[in-house]
Order: sequence, then structure tokens, then C-alpha cells
Amino acid sequence: MTIKLSSPAAVAAALAGLMAATPVLAADYVQVPGSGSNLVFATKYDGEVFTGSFPGFATTVSFDPANPAAGKLDVTIPLAGAVSGNSDRDSTLQGADFFNVAKFATARYTASGFTKTGDDTYVAKGTLELRGVKKPVTFTFEWKDGANPVLKGKATVKRLDFGVGGGDWADTKTIPDETAISTVVTLKAK
Repeated sequence: MTIKLSSPAAVAAALAGLMAATPVLAADYVQVPGSGSNLVFATKYDGEVFTGSFPGFATTVSFDPANPAAGKLDVTIPLAGAVSGNSDRDSTLQGADFFNVAKFATARYTASGFTKTGDDTYVAKGTLELRGVKKPVTFTFEWKDGANPVLKGKATVKRLDFGVGGGDWADTKTIPDETAISTVVTLKAK
């Protein structure tokens, strides 16, 4: 089929129609090293709140705020690097009762398809793989667009679902089952 365009206005209208029919592709982003990005966890031990972090985590995102349903998120978390400001606690976290880093060096969170919940806020229903167990985890986040977009989010992880803190540590009066996770990630185009 041949379309004959007789004027510049007809050409412009045809191009505008073609562009409107072409789907916008999500941009691919990677975490900016040394940007102050962080991945933090918070829980309690015997009623006392403590926090820790996972240095060295890596994030990739494919995202277009105009089409959140096409979004993808992939976070790799090296568990041996977990630090909480207490060397005894850190070595316990690396042991077999908690992260078991000798057998499971990394955790991974993946999500495909986000839902917009407000201005610049979204929900990802993804999967966390930790200690060889895969379970659904909901991640809510805020997206700040720009030359270096910033993703700021949070989730709640039930540690016992993954066998974290089993055995003597399974008592939720000592350590609650729910652990709060938060992150701030500065990104750059891939």
C-alpha cells in the first residue's frame, strides 16, 4: 500500500500519527558506583533496634514512568558484606543460622511490571531469593527522574520464610519475624 502525501502539513500529520503509535521503550539504568546508594535493614534484638547494611549491592532497572507495567528491577546482594556496627553480630549473621554465606553468597530480588500508586510512587511485586528459598516480596518505591534518576524504596521481609535466624533464633520475642528493608539508589543510563 502506498500513501501519497501532498503537502508538508500532511507529512507532519503522518509522522505525528506514526510517533503516537510507536510504543515508548523503557530506559535501562545501572547503579552509580560511589554515589552514596545504600541498602539497609532494621530489626530488633531483645527489644533493642539495630540497623545494618549490605555494601556492594548492585541494581539494574528498566523503567519508563509513562509505562510502569513494562518496568523491571534486579538487585544482587552480597551477604558476606553485611555490617551492623557490631563484629560479633556480623559474624553471627554470616553463620549457618542466619545468612549461611558459606553456602549462599548472595541474595537476589527481581521484579517485572510495576503499578503506579501516586505521583512518582510505584509498587513492584517481585521475588526475593535468599538462602535458596524464593518468596514474593512487595517493594514500594519513589522514582525521581533526571540525568541521574533516584529510586528510593522499602519492603518488609519475613525472615523465617527464608530460614534466616532459625533454630535457637526462631523465637520472635527475641528477634521479630519482620525485618524492614530500605534503599536509596542513584542510577545512570546504561
